[in-house]
Amino acid sequence: MPAFKQAIKTALKPALSPALHWLDFQKLPASAKQASRADHSGSLSAADPGPARAIDAGLDWLKRAQDQSKSADGGVARHWSYLSGWAPSYPETTGYIVPTLLEQADIRADPELGARAKRMLNWLVSIQFGNGGFQGGMIGQEPKVPVTFNTGQILLGLAAGAKLWPDRYLEPMRKAANFLSTSQDDDGCWRSQPSPFAAIDDKTYETHVSWGLFEAARIEKNSQWITAATRQVDWAITHQKSNGWMDYCCLSDKTAPISHTLGYALRGFMEAWRFTGHVRFLKAATLLASGLRGRLEEDGRLPGAFRADWSPAIPSSCLTGAVQIAHSWLMLFEDTGEADWLDAGKRANAWARRTIDFEGSETIRGAVKGSYPCDGSYCRFEYPNWATKFLIDSCQLEAELEAA
Repeated sequence: MPAFKQAIKTALKPALSPALHWLDFQKLPASAKQASRADHSGSLSAADPGPARAIDAGLDWLKRAQDQSKSADGGVARHWSYLSGWAPSYPETTGYIVPTLLEQADIRADPELGARAKRMLNWLVSIQFGNGGFQGGMIGQEPKVPVTFNTGQILLGLAAGAKLWPDRYLEPMRKAANFLSTSQDDDGCWRSQPSPFAAIDDKTYETHVSWGLFEAARIEKNSQWITAATRQVDWAITHQKSNGWMDYCCLSDKTAPISHTLGYALRGFMEAWRFTGHVRFLKAATLLASGLRGRLEEDGRLPGAFRADWSPAIPSSCLTGAVQIAHSWLMLFEDTGEADWLDAGKRANAWARRTIDFEGSETIRGAVKGSYPCDGSYCRFEYPNWATKFLIDSCQLEAELEAA
């Protein structure tokens, strides 16, 4: 009987889905309903506001996200949500927001941005575990344990900080890099310190962790760090298909990786190529970037997740992944001179910029949604801080290429 009931339930699910969706929609706050309706109406900005305006507005929003963090600790709120407001600080992404703020502080000669980055770094150092690792999740989430991926992202910030203030951040950088390089399996995969907030399996997108080790090695040359980083990227390549698609490259579903984690993998390949000069890493990056570029729509929209044949796996777009990938496309143009990469990066950036509200309330003005439409599957109804960070980075490179 239980099996029969389950079969009936499965058979009825498609028919009941619209009604269940309607009921869920009725429970939403009015602001979430309004945002969802606006996105589904296709009311994108008719004109691209351009990189400069997006960078300015994005930086202003990141400042507010730091000031409004629910945990009020110097870190950056993970997100603002239509359902729950401002979140507590998120160590992982605060870590790699630091290099963005320091770069912009230098470009703009803006000491406030540098001071904000230093506040973030001081907070991160204060929560580092004795073994050098950093926790997964937001402040207040349990279990509170050292996690490979989060440590690698914070290492990016520690390396940027150590370059400017070695007396304060060089030793925490060393500790984090040593934690990563000594906790790796022999084949190059990190398995011993997984995130409790993602599916427990191998993660090829941890090439983005390898990037953290490469950045640390730029500050202080260390063969152990370089070997560990290179070994992991080589391991990730063994899970790349002939069409560029990556296996084991998602937070939760390895059969349909999201553009965000594919963007992590791609950037890791690019940074491995730039650090080592090994052509195999450029080939892996080009293969993955080409597969993704083949799904870029004429208007610049990129699907949010992909099956192994590169067919879209979800109807929404993951804006975070789109701008991460756009950045790597622009990097490929820098390294190869092939104009198609420049065109793809500019189109993806322009589409993402058109989704931004530049006139709304301070909670969303200048920020990038997790998904478009905002009720999509990635960071549903949220503006995650890393989406805005990655847009700023990609727009900055686009502006520099245009000015060259």
